[in-house]
Amino acid sequence: MKFHEFGDRKRPHIMLIHGGGNAWWNYLRQARVLSEHYHVILPTLDGHGEEWGIPYVSTESSADKLMEYIETYCEGHLSALCGVSLGGQIVMELLSRKPDLTDKAIIDGSLCCPKPLMACFCIAAVRLFGSLMFSERACRLQLKLMDRMLPEKMRYPKELQEYYLQDMPRMPRKTLYTMYRTYMMKYRLKEEVGRSRAEVMYWYGEKEMKCVKKSARLFQTLLPSCELYEAKGYGHGYLAVYLPDEWLDRALPFFNREQTLADQACLYLSRRQHEAGL
Repeated sequence: MKFHEFGDRKRPHIMLIHGGGNAWWNYLRQARVLSEHYHVILPTLDGHGEEWGIPYVSTESSADKLMEYIETYCEGHLSALCGVSLGGQIVMELLSRKPDLTDKAIIDGSLCCPKPLMACFCIAAVRLFGSLMFSERACRLQLKLMDRMLPEKMRYPKELQEYYLQDMPRMPRKTLYTMYRTYMMKYRLKEEVGRSRAEVMYWYGEKEMKCVKKSARLFQTLLPSCELYEAKGYGHGYLAVYLPDEWLDRALPFFNREQTLADQACLYLSRRQHEAGL
Protein backbone atom coordinates (compact mmCIF):
# COMPACT_ATOMS: atom_id res chain seq x y z
CA MET A 1 0.00 0.00 0.00
CA LYS A 2 1.35 3.41 -0.97
CA PHE A 3 0.45 6.77 0.54
CA HIS A 4 0.41 10.10 -1.30
CA GLU A 5 0.54 13.14 0.96
CA PHE A 6 -0.45 16.76 0.41
CA GLY A 7 -0.02 19.71 2.75
CA ASP A 8 1.87 20.26 5.98
CA ARG A 9 2.08 17.19 8.25
CA LYS A 10 1.59 19.46 11.27
CA ARG A 11 -1.94 20.29 10.18
CA PRO A 12 -5.03 18.17 11.01
CA HIS A 13 -5.05 14.91 9.04
CA ILE A 14 -7.64 13.88 6.46
CA MET A 15 -7.57 10.47 4.75
CA LEU A 16 -9.53 9.87 1.52
CA ILE A 17 -9.83 6.25 0.33
CA HIS A 18 -10.53 5.55 -3.34
CA GLY A 19 -13.01 3.08 -4.77
CA GLY A 20 -12.37 -0.32 -6.31
CA GLY A 21 -10.70 -0.19 -9.71
CA ASN A 22 -9.42 3.36 -9.26
CA ALA A 23 -6.39 4.61 -7.34
CA TRP A 24 -5.18 7.52 -5.22
CA TRP A 25 -5.97 10.06 -7.96
CA ASN A 26 -9.69 9.40 -7.39
CA TYR A 27 -9.54 12.25 -4.83
CA LEU A 28 -6.63 14.23 -6.27
CA ARG A 29 -8.62 17.37 -7.06
CA GLN A 30 -10.20 17.45 -3.62
CA ALA A 31 -6.82 16.86 -1.96
CA ARG A 32 -5.22 19.88 -3.60
CA VAL A 33 -7.93 22.17 -2.25
CA LEU A 34 -8.02 20.58 1.21
CA SER A 35 -4.22 20.72 1.54
CA GLU A 36 -4.40 24.47 2.03
CA HIS A 37 -5.70 23.78 5.55
CA TYR A 38 -5.12 20.06 6.16
CA HIS A 39 -2.56 17.31 5.79
CA VAL A 40 -4.27 15.08 3.22
CA ILE A 41 -3.45 11.40 2.77
CA LEU A 42 -4.47 9.49 -0.37
CA PRO A 43 -3.67 5.77 -0.11
CA THR A 44 -3.43 3.45 -3.09
CA LEU A 45 -4.92 0.13 -2.05
CA ASP A 46 -3.07 -3.11 -2.78
CA GLY A 47 -3.83 -4.51 -6.22
CA HIS A 48 -4.65 -1.04 -7.60
CA GLY A 49 -2.71 1.66 -9.42
CA GLU A 50 1.03 1.56 -8.84
CA GLU A 51 0.44 -1.18 -6.23
CA TRP A 52 -0.96 -3.52 -8.87
CA GLY A 53 1.69 -6.16 -8.13
CA ILE A 54 0.66 -6.59 -4.47
CA PRO A 55 -2.35 -8.91 -4.12
CA TYR A 56 -5.54 -7.36 -2.82
CA VAL A 57 -6.77 -9.39 0.16
CA SER A 58 -9.88 -7.93 1.80
CA THR A 59 -11.56 -4.95 3.43
CA GLU A 60 -10.23 -6.03 6.82
CA SER A 61 -6.67 -6.45 5.56
CA SER A 62 -6.77 -3.00 3.98
CA ALA A 63 -8.04 -1.55 7.26
CA ASP A 64 -5.14 -3.20 9.09
CA LYS A 65 -2.59 -1.39 6.93
CA LEU A 66 -4.40 1.94 7.09
CA MET A 67 -4.72 1.70 10.88
CA GLU A 68 -1.00 1.03 11.16
CA TYR A 69 -0.28 4.15 9.11
CA ILE A 70 -2.67 6.28 11.19
CA GLU A 71 -1.17 5.07 14.46
CA THR A 72 2.39 5.62 13.21
CA TYR A 73 2.14 8.91 11.32
CA CYS A 74 -1.04 10.59 12.59
CA GLU A 75 -0.75 9.90 16.31
CA GLY A 76 -3.69 7.55 16.03
CA HIS A 77 -6.24 10.22 15.16
CA LEU A 78 -7.70 11.88 12.05
CA SER A 79 -9.70 15.05 11.62
CA ALA A 80 -11.71 13.37 8.85
CA LEU A 81 -11.90 9.97 7.16
CA CYS A 82 -13.71 9.52 3.84
CA GLY A 83 -14.14 6.80 1.25
CA VAL A 84 -16.20 6.03 -1.82
CA SER A 85 -17.61 2.60 -2.74
CA LEU A 86 -14.98 0.05 -1.61
CA GLY A 87 -13.19 2.89 0.16
CA GLY A 88 -16.36 3.67 2.11
CA GLN A 89 -16.65 0.08 3.28
CA ILE A 90 -13.08 0.32 4.55
CA VAL A 91 -14.10 3.50 6.41
CA MET A 92 -16.88 1.50 8.12
CA GLU A 93 -14.38 -1.15 9.15
CA LEU A 94 -11.98 1.45 10.53
CA LEU A 95 -14.75 3.14 12.51
CA SER A 96 -15.49 -0.21 14.16
CA ARG A 97 -11.86 -0.60 15.25
CA LYS A 98 -11.39 2.51 17.40
CA PRO A 99 -14.16 4.79 18.75
CA ASP A 100 -12.05 7.97 18.68
CA LEU A 101 -10.23 7.29 15.42
CA THR A 102 -11.62 10.36 13.64
CA ASP A 103 -13.71 13.45 14.34
CA LYS A 104 -15.69 13.28 11.08
CA ALA A 105 -16.33 10.55 8.50
CA ILE A 106 -18.05 10.38 5.11
CA ILE A 107 -19.13 7.04 3.64
CA ASP A 108 -20.09 7.44 -0.01
CA GLY A 109 -22.10 4.89 -1.99
CA SER A 110 -20.85 1.83 -0.10
CA LEU A 111 -22.18 -1.63 0.65
CA CYS A 112 -22.45 -3.35 4.02
CA CYS A 113 -25.20 -5.80 3.01
CA PRO A 114 -23.81 -8.97 1.36
CA LYS A 115 -24.94 -9.38 -2.26
CA PRO A 116 -23.54 -12.76 -3.41
CA LEU A 117 -25.52 -12.93 -6.66
CA MET A 118 -24.30 -9.49 -7.71
CA ALA A 119 -20.74 -10.52 -6.89
CA CYS A 120 -21.05 -13.67 -9.02
CA PHE A 121 -22.45 -11.65 -11.91
CA CYS A 122 -19.58 -9.13 -11.74
CA ILE A 123 -16.96 -11.89 -11.59
CA ALA A 124 -18.53 -13.65 -14.60
CA ALA A 125 -18.62 -10.37 -16.54
CA VAL A 126 -14.92 -9.75 -15.94
CA ARG A 127 -14.03 -13.33 -16.91
CA LEU A 128 -15.96 -13.04 -20.15
CA PHE A 129 -15.34 -9.43 -21.14
CA GLY A 130 -12.32 -8.31 -19.09
CA SER A 131 -10.09 -7.79 -22.09
CA LEU A 132 -12.77 -5.66 -23.72
CA MET A 133 -13.35 -3.65 -20.54
CA PHE A 134 -9.82 -2.98 -19.29
CA SER A 135 -7.39 -3.08 -22.22
CA GLU A 136 -5.62 0.19 -23.08
CA ARG A 137 -7.68 0.48 -26.23
CA ALA A 138 -10.90 -0.04 -24.27
CA CYS A 139 -9.86 2.56 -21.71
CA ARG A 140 -9.14 5.11 -24.44
CA LEU A 141 -12.58 4.44 -25.89
CA GLN A 142 -14.17 4.86 -22.46
CA LEU A 143 -12.54 8.27 -22.06
CA LYS A 144 -13.75 9.34 -25.51
CA LEU A 145 -17.28 8.25 -24.62
CA MET A 146 -17.08 10.15 -21.34
CA ASP A 147 -16.12 13.31 -23.25
CA ARG A 148 -19.05 12.86 -25.61
CA MET A 149 -21.75 11.70 -23.19
CA LEU A 150 -21.02 13.45 -19.89
CA PRO A 151 -21.57 17.14 -19.13
CA GLU A 152 -18.36 19.15 -19.23
CA LYS A 153 -18.23 19.50 -15.44
CA MET A 154 -18.09 15.69 -15.06
CA ARG A 155 -15.29 14.97 -17.54
CA TYR A 156 -11.83 13.99 -16.40
CA PRO A 157 -9.16 16.65 -16.92
CA LYS A 158 -6.13 15.61 -18.97
CA GLU A 159 -4.07 14.77 -15.89
CA LEU A 160 -6.62 12.28 -14.60
CA GLN A 161 -7.08 10.80 -18.07
CA GLU A 162 -3.36 10.04 -18.12
CA TYR A 163 -3.54 8.35 -14.71
CA TYR A 164 -6.59 6.40 -15.88
CA LEU A 165 -4.79 5.12 -18.98
CA GLN A 166 -1.74 4.27 -16.92
CA ASP A 167 -3.46 2.37 -14.11
CA MET A 168 -6.62 0.75 -15.44
CA PRO A 169 -5.09 -1.54 -18.09
CA ARG A 170 -2.51 -2.97 -15.68
CA MET A 171 -4.91 -3.81 -12.84
CA PRO A 172 -4.89 -7.61 -12.36
CA ARG A 173 -8.15 -9.45 -12.93
CA LYS A 174 -7.46 -11.25 -9.65
CA THR A 175 -7.82 -7.93 -7.84
CA LEU A 176 -11.33 -7.56 -9.23
CA TYR A 177 -12.32 -11.15 -8.43
CA THR A 178 -11.10 -10.84 -4.84
CA MET A 179 -12.64 -7.40 -4.44
CA TYR A 180 -16.06 -8.59 -5.64
CA ARG A 181 -15.92 -11.61 -3.31
CA THR A 182 -14.90 -9.61 -0.25
CA TYR A 183 -16.68 -6.29 -0.85
CA MET A 184 -19.96 -7.60 -2.26
CA MET A 185 -20.19 -11.18 -1.00
CA LYS A 186 -18.49 -11.55 2.39
CA TYR A 187 -18.22 -8.27 4.27
CA ARG A 188 -20.60 -7.74 7.18
CA LEU A 189 -20.91 -4.55 9.21
CA LYS A 190 -19.47 -4.88 12.70
CA GLU A 191 -21.67 -4.01 15.69
CA GLU A 192 -18.68 -2.23 17.23
CA VAL A 193 -19.27 0.64 14.79
CA GLY A 194 -22.01 1.74 17.17
CA ARG A 195 -19.34 2.77 19.68
CA SER A 196 -17.80 5.32 17.30
CA ARG A 197 -17.65 8.86 18.60
CA ALA A 198 -17.25 10.29 15.10
CA GLU A 199 -19.79 12.48 13.38
CA VAL A 200 -20.68 10.43 10.30
CA MET A 201 -22.45 11.22 7.04
CA TYR A 202 -23.54 8.44 4.68
CA TRP A 203 -23.92 9.71 1.12
CA TYR A 204 -25.56 7.95 -1.81
CA GLY A 205 -26.87 8.99 -5.19
CA GLU A 206 -30.57 9.13 -5.93
CA LYS A 207 -29.94 6.66 -8.77
CA GLU A 208 -27.92 4.20 -6.65
CA MET A 209 -28.97 0.56 -6.40
CA LYS A 210 -31.40 -0.29 -3.62
CA CYS A 211 -28.75 -2.32 -1.79
CA VAL A 212 -26.64 0.82 -1.29
CA LYS A 213 -29.57 2.72 0.23
CA LYS A 214 -30.37 -0.32 2.37
CA SER A 215 -26.75 -0.34 3.56
CA ALA A 216 -27.05 3.30 4.59
CA ARG A 217 -30.14 2.56 6.68
CA LEU A 218 -28.46 -0.49 8.23
CA PHE A 219 -25.46 1.59 9.22
CA GLN A 220 -27.74 4.19 10.77
CA THR A 221 -29.46 1.53 12.90
CA LEU A 222 -26.09 0.78 14.52
CA LEU A 223 -25.01 4.43 14.70
CA PRO A 224 -28.26 6.43 15.01
CA SER A 225 -26.43 9.78 14.97
CA CYS A 226 -25.32 9.12 11.36
CA GLU A 227 -26.75 11.61 8.85
CA LEU A 228 -27.98 10.32 5.50
CA TYR A 229 -27.59 12.44 2.38
CA GLU A 230 -29.12 11.61 -1.01
CA ALA A 231 -27.47 13.38 -3.96
CA LYS A 232 -30.43 14.18 -6.19
CA GLY A 233 -30.13 13.14 -9.82
CA TYR A 234 -26.78 11.39 -9.35
CA GLY A 235 -25.57 7.83 -9.57
CA HIS A 236 -22.83 5.83 -7.89
CA GLY A 237 -19.91 7.88 -6.57
CA TYR A 238 -20.64 10.89 -8.79
CA LEU A 239 -19.58 13.52 -6.26
CA ALA A 240 -16.28 11.89 -5.30
CA VAL A 241 -15.24 10.73 -8.77
CA TYR A 242 -16.69 13.23 -11.24
CA LEU A 243 -17.78 16.33 -9.32
CA PRO A 244 -15.01 17.37 -6.90
CA ASP A 245 -16.31 20.93 -6.53
CA GLU A 246 -19.73 19.72 -5.45
CA TRP A 247 -18.05 17.18 -3.15
CA LEU A 248 -16.13 20.03 -1.51
CA ASP A 249 -19.25 22.21 -1.28
CA ARG A 250 -20.92 19.46 0.73
CA ALA A 251 -17.91 18.16 2.70
CA LEU A 252 -16.20 21.38 3.84
CA PRO A 253 -19.12 22.74 5.89
CA PHE A 254 -19.37 19.30 7.53
CA PHE A 255 -15.64 19.25 8.34
CA ASN A 256 -15.79 22.77 9.75
CA ARG A 257 -18.98 22.29 11.72
CA GLU A 258 -18.42 22.50 15.46
CA GLN A 259 -20.25 20.10 17.71
CA THR A 260 -22.70 21.88 19.97
CA LEU A 261 -23.51 20.58 23.44
CA ALA A 262 -26.81 19.33 22.03
CA ASP A 263 -24.94 17.40 19.31
CA GLN A 264 -22.66 15.83 21.89
CA ALA A 265 -25.63 14.89 24.08
CA CYS A 266 -27.36 13.31 21.06
CA LEU A 267 -24.29 11.25 20.21
CA TYR A 268 -23.94 10.13 23.83
CA LEU A 269 -27.61 9.16 24.07
CA SER A 270 -27.56 7.23 20.78
CA ARG A 271 -24.50 5.25 21.92
CA ARG A 272 -26.10 4.44 25.28
CA GLN A 273 -29.29 3.32 23.58
CA HIS A 274 -27.30 1.10 21.23
CA GLU A 275 -25.32 -0.42 24.10
CA ALA A 276 -28.57 -1.09 25.97
CA GLY A 277 -30.11 -2.72 22.90
CA LEU A 278 -32.92 -0.17 22.64
